Amino acid sequence: MQRGSEFSIMSGTTELMNSRLSGSEEQLSILSAERLAGRPRPRVLIGGLGMGFTLRAALVHFGEGAEIVVAELVPEVVAWARGPLAAIHGTSLDDGRVTIFEGDVGTAIESGKPFDAILLDVDNGPDGLSRPDNDRLYSARGLAVAKAALTAGGHLAVWSSARDGQFTRRLTQTGMAVEELAVRARSTGRGARHVIWFATKR
Repeated sequence: MQRGSEFSIMSGTTELMNSRLSGSEEQLSILSAERLAGRPRPRVLIGGLGMGFTLRAALVHFGEGAEIVVAELVPEVVAWARGPLAAIHGTSLDDGRVTIFEGDVGTAIESGKPFDAILLDVDNGPDGLSRPDNDRLYSARGLAVAKAALTAGGHLAVWSSARDGQFTRRLTQTGMAVEELAVRARSTGRGARHVIWFATKR
């Protein structure tokens, strides 16, 4: 949906993202890059293209040696990035470091390993809101698959609009080192608090 220069991507009546709120999605990449600062050529999987906030921040903060795979299930989202949302995405999809995988991020995790970082922003949280099949990404088995796809010292990062104690416990049970961080929705450091979990493979 569009109102003036503002865009929203909706699932029915639920707003999944808004062009005015980019801060926490950017932090997903910024905080991830900080954790991989010693790796000159990190291989990164981003689950969910959306409005490209996470991707554009990744291109800035992971450096020139990075390889970034973006998995997007919905072809229309990729088309919007080159169409009505082109002003938001800029030239990010044409960057030589970027590969677009049009398909399920679960398939990308299993077939494209190993990754130094897997960044999941495919729902409003680990509950499969926009697509029930996404629940498997956040299940014990899904987390085990993600862990197996990581390099030693690599991490899984999951974005959420709210806290989820059950998911935190499932992450901890994987044996990875887990951090739960609160980040602001707006790039100005204001707005609602969102959550990012980082689970690092020991």
